[in-house]
Amino acid sequence: MKWNERNIPGHTGRVAVVTGANTGLGFETARALAEHGATVVLAVRNVEKGKQAAARIQGDVTVQELDLTSLESVRAAAAGLRATHPRIDLLINNAGVMYPPRQTTRDGFELQFGTNHLGHFALTGLVLDRLLPVPGSRVVTVSSVGHRIRAAIHFDDLQSERSYSRVAAYGQSKLANLMFTYELQRRLARHGTTIAVAAHPGLANTDLMRNSPAAMRLINPLIAPLMSQRPDMGALPTLRAATDPAVLGGQYYGPDGMRGYRGHPRIAESSPESHDVAVQQRLWAVSENLTGVKFPV
Repeated sequence: MKWNERNIPGHTGRVAVVTGANTGLGFETARALAEHGATVVLAVRNVEKGKQAAARIQGDVTVQELDLTSLESVRAAAAGLRATHPRIDLLINNAGVMYPPRQTTRDGFELQFGTNHLGHFALTGLVLDRLLPVPGSRVVTVSSVGHRIRAAIHFDDLQSERSYSRVAAYGQSKLANLMFTYELQRRLARHGTTIAVAAHPGLANTDLMRNSPAAMRLINPLIAPLMSQRPDMGALPTLRAATDPAVLGGQYYGPDGMRGYRGHPRIAESSPESHDVAVQQRLWAVSENLTGVKFPV
């Protein structure tokens, strides 16, 4: 049988933090978890939009301000979560930006790398001790099929200061999401409670594509009905990674259709580059230095 929302087990008593949960994939992830009994925190940049999203979800839902483009905001959000929740069962690193013109975060990082990877790296490190004692706790980070497209970790120009390609920068950030997951899982394996898992939504019809190059925006309305899927379907790989009792640390979930663009979630394969342990460990060390966040594992 195809895995779907009906396969989500009861989550009463469990706490889930979902970044970027006011719209799109994050909203659908939060909605499904709340409907299955979880206490859900919508960690969002715009609190008012977060409150509007929370009002559309049935269940125990709260809002936490989180701007991943600011390490100050990430630290404040982590402090808020720690003060409110002595335990966290699920941390779902979902929020992201895609294909913007070159911009920088408040800390001077290239926007896609800073938001998609460094912001989530810092948040995870700052709240991880709330997950470590909790049996069955998970860190789920959302990557993309784009991790294969012109993707490499450019240590000589991580912030795209010498040259900028919005597609290549996005690919780097999504490759970093996977490398972070794999290295985190190696560290967590020594503790035996929390696991790290990755997922990707395939091609989901959300507003994430609003910054796509003009040619892609013209083509998208033609191919979307054939290749993309609704946000609730795009959220299924994340939900399976977060809730399926059979999931193992270090796995990667995505749609089962052609090229992983659409369908129901199953174990997916990431690029050979994503499994380079030396690059994973170097990226980890660089990320610690850039964010100033040290992990308790």
